[in-house]
Amino acid sequence: MCANRQERGTCLLREIGLNNQERKDRMGKLDVGERTRLDERALFVRLETLRLTRIAGAGHYSGTFSAAELLAALYYHELKLDPARPEWPERDRFVLSKGHAAIGLYPILADLGYFDPAQLETYTRLGSAFGDHPDMRKVRGIDFSSGSLGHGLSVGVGMALGGRVQSLDFRVYVMVGDAELNEGQIWEAAMSAGHFKLDSLVCIVDRNQLGIDGRTEDVMAVEPIGDRFASFGWDVHRIDGHSVDQIVNALDTAKLASRQPHVIIADTVKGKGVKRMELDVNWHVGNLSPEDYEEVYQELLAGGSR
Repeated sequence: MCANRQERGTCLLREIGLNNQERKDRMGKLDVGERTRLDERALFVRLETLRLTRIAGAGHYSGTFSAAELLAALYYHELKLDPARPEWPERDRFVLSKGHAAIGLYPILADLGYFDPAQLETYTRLGSAFGDHPDMRKVRGIDFSSGSLGHGLSVGVGMALGGRVQSLDFRVYVMVGDAELNEGQIWEAAMSAGHFKLDSLVCIVDRNQLGIDGRTEDVMAVEPIGDRFASFGWDVHRIDGHSVDQIVNALDTAKLASRQPHVIIADTVKGKGVKRMELDVNWHVGNLSPEDYEEVYQELLAGGSR
């Protein structure tokens, strides 16, 4: 395990020499310190989402809370990045196809050094680089301007193909929402990725059970998600999306299967961490009163300490 983020690139280079059995022996084995650190970063995502929503006057709490552990594991454990070189050709790519969760991604990028955290005080204000959805032209560390649902996986397919053509050693991670799977373009991309055997591509489905209109299985059923991806030749994993151990293990395991794209179906709870928001469709977008803000803040702290 890498001792800190600065050593991550060196660790990755050392791990290239490991055979598959050695990789399996090390997969997903987080020590207590690393597990605690990732859980703390997930809490950080939730607390910053709460704070930035207060600045904006409204925001996407619940769909960001469901993805907090996923974002923490990706950015603080998995992705090969260099904030000092955001255009580094060999960097891993991350596409947040569910762009409305950008409110949880911006604080991570600031924390890693892509820009001054003080800039987030302008979140959604007129002239700010930080809108409700991410803009790659304005925010360092953003690889794709998302927000119109259904596009991200196609972009990820293109990035993976581009890396193959240019013989560049990077992986592409795409996070999609479960209701986003209603978009036909998702399945065109899934078919293409299977056909081209894009083993550098990882799709993460935030299976938080709700879309803006209600429960996914009531509005337009998306299950069986795993079988549908498998029919297009994908390597399928299904995990608890709030367990950093399971997330890291799935990300590690996805490196072992060759000549297949990978999908990690992360079972999550929309609004995770705040009882009044959990699996309540009314909190897809919302705002808290000052009194409720303090109550929710303390609830998150209490939950994060257990």
